[in-house]
Amino acid sequence: MKREQVAESREPTVDWQDLTDLTRGRPFVVERVRLADSGVAIEGRFEPPPLAQLSIDDQVFVAAFVRAHGSIKEMERVFGVSYPTIKSRLRRITEQLDSVDVDPAPTDAADVIDRLSRGEISAEDALAELEGR
Repeated sequence: MKREQVAESREPTVDWQDLTDLTRGRPFVVERVRLADSGVAIEGRFEPPPLAQLSIDDQVFVAAFVRAHGSIKEMERVFGVSYPTIKSRLRRITEQLDSVDVDPAPTDAADVIDRLSRGEISAEDALAELEGR
């Protein structure tokens, strides 16, 4: 993993929907992440979170479900479809998310990034810790 300070970019931001459209549902890996407020860039191979790997339609559906506080009746109203249709779609999305660990143990890298974001360690110290693994 490589870390560097970069000048703030003025490039337009591409959102997840644009990325999903570009990849057309094919698996992808993120290789560079830049913390917008600090200009710190992290390079490596990062798998997007499971929700980001869903199709844009399924992402919208999940967001609507959360906004509806899990009410299937509200989802029926919002989407104009029947209870069995909502349940079927939830089942299909659940199958795609089966690999999600609902109680993940914190990783060493996550701890280092958290301490860096809180300002407890410098970027150089974080880099040294991450490379020392």
